[in-house]
Amino acid sequence: MTDPIADYLTRLRNAIKAKHRVVEVPASNLKKEITKILFDKGYILNFKFVDDGPQGAIKIALKYDLVNKVNAIRKLERVSTPGLRKYIGYKDMPRVLNGLGIAVLSTSKGVMTDKEARELKIGGEVLCYVY
Repeated sequence: MTDPIADYLTRLRNAIKAKHRVVEVPASNLKKEITKILFDKGYILNFKFVDDGPQGAIKIALKYDLVNKVNAIRKLERVSTPGLRKYIGYKDMPRVLNGLGIAVLSTSKGVMTDKEARELKIGGEVLCYVY
């Protein structure tokens, strides 16, 4: 697999379109950090790290609106790819949907959102947009 983050986002996207309640993805430290950010910002209902086998897995409970049956995540978009990395400084930080969405960045201080990176005045690699 050349791009595990794109695979992670695609599994989430496919589970949302199929209206699944839970999706299981292979675990890595970067995926765990992205999952924690999605949970903290309210895009997913819950998550659980399962340590079976050499790699382990992440079980993610998706969040739906009960009335309209619409998922909390409208769009997941991969920005930086292995073939074309996108690095950005804190002054040029992207604003996703004018601040309503989040950009997930990999910085020297760890994985964080665009708002946190702007406050700490550090840039990094833009992994994905979520809204």
